[in-house]
Amino acid sequence: MREAMYQQKKENHNVRCLLCPHHCTISPGNVGRCRVRGNVDGTLYAKNYGKVISYAYDPIEKKPLYHFYPGSTIFSIGTFGCNLACDFCQNAELVYYDEEADEISDEDIIELARRENSIGIAYTYNESTIWYEYVLHVAKIARKTGLKNILVTNGYINEEPLCELLPYIDAMNIDLKSMETKFYEVICKGSLEPVLNTIELSSQYTHVEVTTLVIEGENSKFSNIEAVAQKIASIDPSIPLHLSRYHPAYKMKLPPTPIDTLVQAVDISKKYLDYVYMGNVPGADQTTYCKICGNPLILRDHHTSVVGIKDKKCNACKNAIQGLII
Repeated sequence: MREAMYQQKKENHNVRCLLCPHHCTISPGNVGRCRVRGNVDGTLYAKNYGKVISYAYDPIEKKPLYHFYPGSTIFSIGTFGCNLACDFCQNAELVYYDEEADEISDEDIIELARRENSIGIAYTYNESTIWYEYVLHVAKIARKTGLKNILVTNGYINEEPLCELLPYIDAMNIDLKSMETKFYEVICKGSLEPVLNTIELSSQYTHVEVTTLVIEGENSKFSNIEAVAQKIASIDPSIPLHLSRYHPAYKMKLPPTPIDTLVQAVDISKKYLDYVYMGNVPGADQTTYCKICGNPLILRDHHTSVVGIKDKKCNACKNAIQGLII
C-alpha cells in the first residue's frame, strides 16, 4: 500500500477522498466506491499501488488510438478497481479482482516497456485514474527514459489531480458513455459533467481520442449519438470518435448492438467530426481518409500502414492533417 494523495482528514478518524467526483467519506477499515482507496487508522491508502494483475503487448489501435503512432506496439498494464460500476463492464474480472496481487518493481516495468518494440506504457484494462499514485510515479520515470505514457480512462476524475497528471501523459482514450445524465446515473453509477470536463481539459494538453460503446435501446438513440458528436466537435472536430459495438457482459445481457445501428451512428457523427471509426465489428472499414479529398491516409487491416501522408500532409491534396502524431 501507499498513502494516497488528495485526501482530507475528518472527525472520528474518517477521511474524505478527493480524487474523483464521488468524494467518498470513508470510515476506518473501509474502502471507497472504487474498492481500492481505503481508510487505515484515519489515513487514506491506495491498496492497489504497484500491483499489476494484467499486462500484454498490444497494437496501439487496440486502446483504441488510431491517430497516435499508428502501427506501433504498446506495453499495457492494469490493476483492479474502478470508480464507476457500469452494468455492461467489459473487464469485470479485473475490476472486481479480489485475490492477492504481487507488486512489481519500477525497473521491471521499464524493462518490459522497452521490449517488443513498445513505444511506452498504456495504463488500461481497469480504471487507470484510481491507480493514480502509481500511474503518476511510473509515468514520471517513463518520461525521463523516453517512453510514451497512455491513459485509457472513463474520465471520472477531479480537475486538480487530472492537471497534476496531464504533463506526463502523451495520449488518452476517454470513454464518453452517453450524453444523457440518466444513463450515467442509473447504468454507470456516476455523472456526466466531470467526464465532459476531462475531455475538454485534456484535449488542451495532450492527444485525445474518445470512445462510445453503443448499446441498443440504452444509449443508441440517434439524438444521443448526434449529441456526442456535437459535443466533441465543439471541443475539436479533429478528435477521433470510436463508436464501438456492445456485446453482453457482466450484468447486462442485452443482445449485441445491430451493425446497422452502428453504420447509421457513424454516418450521423461524420456530419460533425473529421474522423469516426466503428469498433468491435470485424471487417468494418478502419481506414483513415483525408477529410478534404478522401485520399486513404492510413490503412488498417491485418496490419497498419501509413500510405497517404508526407510531412503531416495528405500527399494528394496537401491538406494539413490535424491531430495526428506519427
